[in-house]
Amino acid sequence: MSAATSGEEATTMGPARRWLRWVQPVGGAVVVVVLLWRVGPGLVVDALGRIDGWSLVAVSGIALLTTACTSWRWVLVARGLGLCLSLREAVIASYRSQFLNVSLPGGVLGDVHRGLSQGRDSGEVGPAMRSVIWERSSGQAVQLCLAGLALLVVPSPVRSQLLAAPAILATAAIATVLAVALLATRRSRSRVGHGVRAVTTDVRRAVLGRRTWPGVVGTSIVAIAGHVATFLIAARTAGIVASPVGLIPLAFVVLLAMALPINLAGWGAREGAAAWAFGAAGLGAVQGFATAVVYGGLVLVASLPGAAILAVSSVRRASRDGRVRGDAHA
Repeated sequence: MSAATSGEEATTMGPARRWLRWVQPVGGAVVVVVLLWRVGPGLVVDALGRIDGWSLVAVSGIALLTTACTSWRWVLVARGLGLCLSLREAVIASYRSQFLNVSLPGGVLGDVHRGLSQGRDSGEVGPAMRSVIWERSSGQAVQLCLAGLALLVVPSPVRSQLLAAPAILATAAIATVLAVALLATRRSRSRVGHGVRAVTTDVRRAVLGRRTWPGVVGTSIVAIAGHVATFLIAARTAGIVASPVGLIPLAFVVLLAMALPINLAGWGAREGAAAWAFGAAGLGAVQGFATAVVYGGLVLVASLPGAAILAVSSVRRASRDGRVRGDAHA
């Protein structure tokens, strides 16, 4: 490929990336604004006012467990790629990542930050970023499977509608994999073929390794169960009186929507999906929106250890930079 072609691709991709960076938070903001216009801001204040000490303690404890699980999953994936990552380092980076995800647009900047930080520390930015990508992707794959299972097993008055979400996502994923594989077969020497082989190697080493996949699946199941439990606590705090078992399918629909990077500091797709799911289940869209608002408030508080970690890191960095400047002047 010529340098001119590479330059043209960079020019083409630059505006596209900038456009996507704006669309993600704006899309989430639009959803929130529309919902607020429909239900009124008073509902948000009332929902957040329902959060009590019990719910905060319970969700913070669950967050500690889920963070430990996802951190160990990251350790397993990173080691599969040949990186050295301790559980302590992973937990600290994961808490920091969670806070950034719920306080910055897009919902993924925290993961980008932990990948880059780990890459700088290890001297291998590429493998570190890929470890984050495969850690998140493997968790989403397990969540998709559990969502389909929950929607099939747990009785729901809107089962046929809710089953469409994971079914569409699974079909799209399979179709994409088959299309890329076919293209790679026909053009084995192309960049696409090389990319597919690299992805296949990564997945085999980082996720599907004999000593890796049981831990990846196990930690994912526990973490997802924690997220569902957090949603049920949010529903109870918001005053929902429906059966917790009946809310499980709705929780999975909201969790799937939260994986979409269309939000404003975590707000947007979550509230829209909750309003739709609760409305379709006959519980009322307003109740779904209130539950999502409480969920967002609880998760924000549970992520505050990440804010403390960021503050301590900033102080240490400022102190280190000050010593370096002092030595330079001396």
